[in-house]
Amino acid sequence: MPHVALIVPGDVETRTGGYIYDKRMAEGLRAHGWTVDIRQPDLAALGDGTIALVDGLALLALGDTVARHARRLRIVLLIHLPLSLEVGLGPAEAARRDALERRAMPCARMAIATGRSTADLLAARGARVALVEPGTDPAPVARGSIGDGVALVSVAALTIGKGHEALLTALAAVPSRGWSLTCAGSVDRDPATAARTRSTAETLGLGGRVTFAGELDDRTLAALYDRSDAFVCASLRETYGMAIAEAIARALPVVTTDVGAARQIVGAGGIVVRPDAPSEFVDALTRVITDPDLRARLRDGAGTARERLTTWEQASRTMADALAAVETDG
Repeated sequence: MPHVALIVPGDVETRTGGYIYDKRMAEGLRAHGWTVDIRQPDLAALGDGTIALVDGLALLALGDTVARHARRLRIVLLIHLPLSLEVGLGPAEAARRDALERRAMPCARMAIATGRSTADLLAARGARVALVEPGTDPAPVARGSIGDGVALVSVAALTIGKGHEALLTALAAVPSRGWSLTCAGSVDRDPATAARTRSTAETLGLGGRVTFAGELDDRTLAALYDRSDAFVCASLRETYGMAIAEAIARALPVVTTDVGAARQIVGAGGIVVRPDAPSEFVDALTRVITDPDLRARLRDGAGTARERLTTWEQASRTMADALAAVETDG
């Protein structure tokens, strides 16, 4: 039975896109006949010849120890987003992370990218790359809200890269007040941004129409999607866009910035605007909020787009095939 050690930087139960991906891949690989050990960053504890699937964020803890174990281990780097591209880094820290990742890359038998843009970047650096995008669970079509207003939902931790302040600023500029917004996502990972986002909502006079629900379990989140009329996202950077795909899986109309695989995921099910074009975002939100016929057309488009989403079973099969190639290499 093939074996892989999945090296993660922290608790795999943490509800972020990266950890959810790691956990679902571990489950999927097991279903495809692999044994998977989930471990904290410590390559010295692994036996010779082990395939070590190293989440890119774990490199921050492993540092240059990767090079010391490269000959005896079969290292595969799992890159969600290049370390230097995390939103909010200063130039010195971005340069340090970039150098660390570049030193680790030649030590790897393969790099697995979870998004097309990351795969292209790694390939340009000369890496052997496999693209393994996230899967999405099939879900029932959202029934929508009951009432006169348009219920908007956004699913992302309140961190600097997710663009909540830009979203609130755009919503404040929408002429119609016939909407409400529920933001689901952790308020604890970036307390400064969370506090600033809450303050922005109050300053803009949106306190009565914006709810910060915090991190929700799967059942509660599914119920929130079900009673929503549209999904909105102002993220500054994504590798793929798992929350966008979750919304499309429920045939929700989407208004999102053009990040990660947003255009690929959304298809005719939403409006995709440039992240650096706030006026476009305001216009898109205004149209979706004020035009029920447009929402109906986008809902139909999302219904078509949801049929093209990759499942987690399919995604984990692609991962298993990539790792099998490394195992065959010896």
